[in-house]
Amino acid sequence: MMLTLAAGGSLLKFITDGGVIGWVIVALSVVALAIGVAQFAILRRGLLVPASLLADCRREVEAGRLARAVQLCRDPARAGYMGRILAAGLERAGAGPLALLQMRESMQEAGDKETSRLYRGTDALGVIASVAPLLGLLGTVQGMIGAFEGVAGGAVNDAAYYESLASNISLALITTFQGLVVAIPCTAAHAFLRNRVEAIASEAGEVADEFASLVERSQAGEA
Repeated sequence: MMLTLAAGGSLLKFITDGGVIGWVIVALSVVALAIGVAQFAILRRGLLVPASLLADCRREVEAGRLARAVQLCRDPARAGYMGRILAAGLERAGAGPLALLQMRESMQEAGDKETSRLYRGTDALGVIASVAPLLGLLGTVQGMIGAFEGVAGGAVNDAAYYESLASNISLALITTFQGLVVAIPCTAAHAFLRNRVEAIASEAGEVADEFASLVERSQAGEA
């Protein structure tokens, strides 16, 4: 049985009766779905801050094998968000307090860069969430213009007059409906994903501080 949303209307009607602008909104919904699925798959703690990589790097740093730790972070099979941040800092680690300061600054800069890349991945959802209701409003204006043109040029006692009027008003309301249906979940998903990025970035900062302290203690012990 076809899902009905209103008397005499079906879900298919709300998809197909929005005109050209309606189909643009439908296309945006497909793009938004693809982007959302991809971002939910990418923004996972286990993928961006892998525990196995951290354990291996921690062991090498504690043993004073910084070059080996950098190799692990740069390994194409394991390189990622956290690996690139740690590698940027560990490559600067060396003897003396200035090197330690440079290491922390390098990890901070790399962290900002990598986090910005994660944010850019979610920005498309925010753009769609903003554009979809505007397209719906454009469709509404188009429908109302058609309705008023029909009023101005039609005969009140003509059945075609009422049919044209109803068709244009329906177009106006359907595109508004479509724009909101796309915008609401996109807005929610965008906010959720940005919060996830913030949580991952915060954890990455704590991990970077931990490794900086490990390097500092390791070099102090060697001294």
